[in-house]
Amino acid sequence: MTHRKHFGSDNHAGTHPRVLAAIAEANAGDADSYGADEWTRRLQARFAEVFGDHAQGFPVFNGTAANVLSLAALLRPYEAVICAETAHITVDECAAPERFTSSKLLPVPTPDGKLTPELIATRMTGVGDQHHVQPRVVSLAQVTELGTCYTIGELAAIVAYAREHDLLVHMDGARVANAIAHLGCDPRELTDGVDVLSFGATKNGAMNADAVVLLRPEAASAFPFIRKQGMQLSSKMRFMSAQILALFDDDLWLDNARHSNAMARRLAAGLDDIPSVRLYQPVESNAVFATLAPEHIEKLRDRWSFYVWDDAASVVRWMTAFDTSESDVDGFLADIRTVCG
Repeated sequence: MTHRKHFGSDNHAGTHPRVLAAIAEANAGDADSYGADEWTRRLQARFAEVFGDHAQGFPVFNGTAANVLSLAALLRPYEAVICAETAHITVDECAAPERFTSSKLLPVPTPDGKLTPELIATRMTGVGDQHHVQPRVVSLAQVTELGTCYTIGELAAIVAYAREHDLLVHMDGARVANAIAHLGCDPRELTDGVDVLSFGATKNGAMNADAVVLLRPEAASAFPFIRKQGMQLSSKMRFMSAQILALFDDDLWLDNARHSNAMARRLAAGLDDIPSVRLYQPVESNAVFATLAPEHIEKLRDRWSFYVWDDAASVVRWMTAFDTSESDVDGFLADIRTVCG
């Protein structure tokens, strides 16, 4: 642990004080287990308020579980998921989707982490042929792994294509609050036509809680059994539900996302006068992707914590969080100027 702010991941940040307070409050006295508590009941109502009356939310322990169980709710073993080549489900889940669902992932190369109907169409082969895996789900990361955001129009085009070709839509929303903050849209608008959402809270101030939000009502009846088989049914679910409730209270989840997005924009703006550092992707969330000389990367990593995204291309990823301050960003920028200027 260090007192210097990390720019490696929003997972490096601690827990928001209001979330910690909510956990402590939920710790007073006994409560029914396995989701039969008042916090989980209130959370169900909040999910319906935020994402629509038909939305049903199920807390899980982490984002991997949210993604894998979301896909399990939509797939049969002979069906496949079309996703971007950079998607978390194909790069960073240690093949958990394939192992748990017995389904195949069909990655598509993209320039910016975003799928399009044209790119999805490249994987629509062998439909109806018993010798071929059958495309069934389109998985979108919003925000993408490259920090970019689908516009509402782009999402609508993909949903329309999916409906035309009998496909279902999964949204990996590990940073969905950052996307909503960037677009300035309503959560219902963002998820219009989506069948299941992996709702991210841990990266946005929670301690250890994410959720599967089913927006396809017919999938909800079987999901409690899927979650139990997936070892994600918490006996003391009130503590997970309390975390997400705290984020929903007074729109703290969106305030946190707006702040982290703003800190990323501040960092990106400060790079403008450093010719040897170039943005690799537009800054549309709390991620800054940049290219710089390998020797500069090495020197900066001696002082700061961050990830090298692509060694061969010398691309780094700098992430901000709900508790990143302006002084944190300015201090990091000062060292970047010293090393790269």
